[in-house]
Amino acid sequence: DVQLVESGGGSVQAGGSLRLSCAASGFTYSRYSMGWFRHVHGKEREDVAVIYVGGSTYYDDSVKGRFTISRDNAKSTLHLQMNSLKPEDTAVYYCVSGTNDWGQGTQVTVS
Repeated sequence: DVQLVESGGGSVQAGGSLRLSCAASGFTYSRYSMGWFRHVHGKEREDVAVIYVGGSTYYDDSVKGRFTISRDNAKSTLHLQMNSLKPEDTAVYYCVSGTNDWGQGTQVTVS
């Protein structure tokens, strides 16, 4: 079974940084695109960043220049470096795989 386990969330002040990680298992990680989306209760899911098999990336306009997605195929891990955080970045962040599975989420709170 596919398992995605996020970590690294927390509470920071505006302008601070956090690094989210996602440990993946149960599928051939290197063969799938991976991404992060975020969700705020009562709002629609927002796709934040994607990294494709070849290494190319996509970022939502709201995070461009502040967030960096990366992957380590040898360790089956995904990361999201978040800098210059803003209060509007507050959400639960989910790791999502190209198999259309996602983890339990990790809370990010920016005050």
